[in-house]
Amino acid sequence: MSASVLFDAPGPKAKFRNRIYSVVGTVAVLGLIAWVVLRLNEKGEFDGALWDIFNYSGIRENIFDALLATLKAFALAGVLSLAFAVVLCVGRLSDHRPIRWLSVIFIDLFRSIPLLITIFALWVGILGDMTPLWALVLGLTIYNGCVQAEVLRAGINAVPKGQKEAAYALGLSKTQVMTTILFPQAVRSMLPTIISQLVVTLKDTSLGFMILYPELLYSARLIANNTPVNGNYPYVQTVTVFGVIYISLCLALSSLATWIEKRGRRTKTGIVVAAAAEPAEAPGVLDAATPLGPSVAAEPAPTAPAAPADAGADGPEDDPKGPVGKSN
Repeated sequence: MSASVLFDAPGPKAKFRNRIYSVVGTVAVLGLIAWVVLRLNEKGEFDGALWDIFNYSGIRENIFDALLATLKAFALAGVLSLAFAVVLCVGRLSDHRPIRWLSVIFIDLFRSIPLLITIFALWVGILGDMTPLWALVLGLTIYNGCVQAEVLRAGINAVPKGQKEAAYALGLSKTQVMTTILFPQAVRSMLPTIISQLVVTLKDTSLGFMILYPELLYSARLIANNTPVNGNYPYVQTVTVFGVIYISLCLALSSLATWIEKRGRRTKTGIVVAAAAEPAEAPGVLDAATPLGPSVAAEPAPTAPAAPADAGADGPEDDPKGPVGKSN
């Protein structure tokens, strides 16, 4: 029986109890769902006419435009919040005390203020006239940038200090250490948390309906309040359809985070050993009597043949093409 650090492995009786609890819990959840479905059916919420409103081309176009507006606000807020988080994180870890304390105060202040108040203050003109889009984007950027900055700081502090000390010992500057050593490892280790906060950013775009930004929740409110069917307003149907849209967007973003994390784990590390190859020639066998070093003594260089004694008087003239030229 294996034991964990936090708790002991369950025994036979504990496993039996866990199975009973799982069955009871599943039956309770299914019963609750069945009760909700029956209640909605009694009130006529499954009437086809109430659901048929989503087949109208005008309502479909409204939903599509609201979806694009939501994705636009999320894309801008997501990119800007990550960039702003890097700036705040660098200031939070700065060696200069005024910059560090200013970053700490800014982060703690806007993490404490409700996001809706920040968005509404920007919309009413605290920083000048703003469109609903930019009031929503800047509010999301400020709040989520503060949260992401703390996430990055936690990732940087989790990197072993020996790596930073070794980088400084090699003569790297602080900027080089942050950009090449600390930040890449911090982003990789904290990637699930970063993506989770981006999911929160996507859901927080629904606060735009308070400042009349035409996102999904604003569109759902218009459809539910302005499309009566036989005297009934399709609140349940609208909440169901738009809830499915929100859930699909969040699941798609979570799936992207899971894919990125698995892809990062598949990175190849280490040295690949080359395959052994056959030798070009069979190695020779050393003889015990053979001395170490060259096996064959160097042969003396050939010497030129001596000229005859009487070659200068009676012999023929030396051939200039011969190995030795004519001597004077």
